[in-house]
Amino acid sequence: MDKILSVASAGTITIGEFNVYRMGYGAMRLTGQGIWGPPSDTTAAQEVLRKAVEYGINFIDTADAYGPEVSETMIADTLHPYEGIVVATKGGLIRPGPDDWQPDCNPAHLRKACDASLERLKVDSIDIYQLHTVDPKVPFKDSLQTLIDLKNEGKIKHIGLSNIEPEHLREALQMTQIASVQNNYNLANREHDDVLMRCEQHGVVFIPYFPLGSGDLTKPDGPLADMAKKYDATTGQVALAWLLAHSPVMLPIPGTSSLEHLAENVGACNIQFDASDKAELDKMY
Repeated sequence: MDKILSVASAGTITIGEFNVYRMGYGAMRLTGQGIWGPPSDTTAAQEVLRKAVEYGINFIDTADAYGPEVSETMIADTLHPYEGIVVATKGGLIRPGPDDWQPDCNPAHLRKACDASLERLKVDSIDIYQLHTVDPKVPFKDSLQTLIDLKNEGKIKHIGLSNIEPEHLREALQMTQIASVQNNYNLANREHDDVLMRCEQHGVVFIPYFPLGSGDLTKPDGPLADMAKKYDATTGQVALAWLLAHSPVMLPIPGTSSLEHLAENVGACNIQFDASDKAELDKMY
């Protein structure tokens, strides 16, 4: 393993029964345009997955909706039998077409989706199975009860939630153990601070998706430019390092189809802010 580029310096976190490094990999981008169909270069995409593992990443996040089915299949083709690797996937969103995401958290669909993910990932039990969203047409407790039943049947080891509000986590914790919550969160978007706070209170891992944000946040001449220069880093690395420093339950999963960007993301694990710089970043947005 590359001694300089490694996620080990970020430390570890326990998700369910698994101890993983605090920098994971989000596999959504290993698909075609619009998160639809296969990537333009499957060999290159597989190389990104292999390199992520070489860097020490042992938490891979995906979903049946990525592709759809493409991301899960590629992970299995590339990394199975997942020695030392925790694979988390999701069910509850369907894909009528590119950039089109529609909820379907009906118990019958979730059961079918879980069985299909088991087959694609080539496993008897999924490490972390996440409800991908809350379906306004289906009572949340009915969707969650389906995941509880699947866990009791041994098809999944641990339950996660995604795209939820505080009341969903509160209700879920009254019904079962929750291993993780995955919501949109980054330095510039802290809309789900209340969900993060509840995760901290209950020892639930918080997985921020879109951890690099968008727009001005990671521009080389943007608001993080001075901080990046001070730490001999990129603005994207500053944004990722802030997440790691912001909460002990944080497990970022930056995704990329580029080896260069993968190396950049891993390099963020080496940044340790001093207290004044961390406070300045906290106040920036």
